[in-house]
Amino acid sequence: MDFKEYDSGNFFDELFDNQGTARNDARLLVEAIERLPEGDLRKRQDASETAMHNMGITFNVYGDQAGTERTIPFDIVPRIINGTEWNAVEAGLKQRIQAVNRFIDDIYHRREIIADGVIPEWLFTSSKGYLPQCQDLNPPKGVWAHITGTDLVRDENGTFFVLEDNLRVPSGVSYVLLNRVLMKRNFPEVFHRSQVRRVVDYPDQLNKMLHYLAPEGMENPTVAVLTPGMYNSAYFEHAFLARQMGAQLVEGRDLVYDGKYVCAKTTNGLKRIDVIYRRIDDDFIDPEVFRPDSALGCRGLMTAYREGRLTLANAPGTGVADDKVVYAFVPDMIRYYLGEEPLLPNVPTHLCYDEKALEYTLDNLEELVVKPASESGGYGILIGPRSTEKERNAFVKVLRENPRNYISQPTLTLSRAPVLVDDHFEGRHVDLRPFILHRGDDSYVLPGGLTRVALKKGSLVVNSSQGGGTKDTWVVDLETGMEAASC
Repeated sequence: MDFKEYDSGNFFDELFDNQGTARNDARLLVEAIERLPEGDLRKRQDASETAMHNMGITFNVYGDQAGTERTIPFDIVPRIINGTEWNAVEAGLKQRIQAVNRFIDDIYHRREIIADGVIPEWLFTSSKGYLPQCQDLNPPKGVWAHITGTDLVRDENGTFFVLEDNLRVPSGVSYVLLNRVLMKRNFPEVFHRSQVRRVVDYPDQLNKMLHYLAPEGMENPTVAVLTPGMYNSAYFEHAFLARQMGAQLVEGRDLVYDGKYVCAKTTNGLKRIDVIYRRIDDDFIDPEVFRPDSALGCRGLMTAYREGRLTLANAPGTGVADDKVVYAFVPDMIRYYLGEEPLLPNVPTHLCYDEKALEYTLDNLEELVVKPASESGGYGILIGPRSTEKERNAFVKVLRENPRNYISQPTLTLSRAPVLVDDHFEGRHVDLRPFILHRGDDSYVLPGGLTRVALKKGSLVVNSSQGGGTKDTWVVDLETGMEAASC
């Protein structure tokens, strides 16, 4: 099988240059694939998909009448990023999460960024992610967003842009780790010779960070992963990470507040929990403080948290920085809090609450991508060039009724990567979700992260709930001569 007929089109391709020649970092992989016997790559693809099914690597789709549980699509051709290029991305991500954490802490305390006129107060108080109940909270070490998944895209020139920040309960890291297992089985020699940076230590890095952020005086804290339960779309990941860290996997019904500590119910009685990596939304973590009808959290949990007897990762209230309108101000946050210029640019963004931006958006709906401020999963989005007149007319009404809830952005010419389609390769659009662990004085960035693929031909929507798949992401150090990674 070869790439002779592969057409990268007028896009930046992750493996090939605009002459159709494999990029230096991808040459070993491309040559290895082209040496395979006819049909062999397809067999490896099928075997990988079977392995994912056997390992239970699934996600649940809410409202799917055909069945709620699916194996996430996986493509066997990895995405490759040059190590030197990645170093610049990593620096930009560390800078960004530091500024965003400073912003969240400021918003829930002195609000100096408001007083200095950088961002209007009504903008964040009107955000669905802003929680008045979190005012004056003091998370351990001052860290609010411990685990972040920041979505990146590349334009036609190969420039990385930040598309959005996911700070509440970002998911997908388990697919990064398991995709890597599958790819090492399929191309072990190429993997080693390409000097791919390791991702296998992510659970250990996560565990170390959670221990570091435990309440003061805890030498051997007990860590738990709080899940909504087996019907949640990311339950596989919750169980996987708990197992990898040696942490307890608990649901709200497993927890009780004893008047001082949050404890897990066990066959040997109550066991104190010191750190909770929560995978449920803010509204559901404590019915005493947030939604009184929640059966997913633990009554009294926020009391233990406020009194410093429990650490929550991520802290409640971080959703204020998930808001896509607030996202537009992150470059200003970096300048304000750090006194630096942003290393990673945002996608140019029009804030529809501004009258001129709204009129520009309405006049150019056919060319723009319009997004709601607080939705996720690719829902509620209008992709202008691929929309119908009926869809655009509906959006005109929605935008005029609630301009605060929408932003618009140019339709970027997203980069593509080859995927295996039957017995040949076709280009599909991709994005990238690196995962950042932030402990206050330092950050760890998972090399590469999750490459999501819009498997539907021509689609720009990469979300798994809407037909997207994943690829392994190789950050390679061929040119730097660094020692080969083992995992």
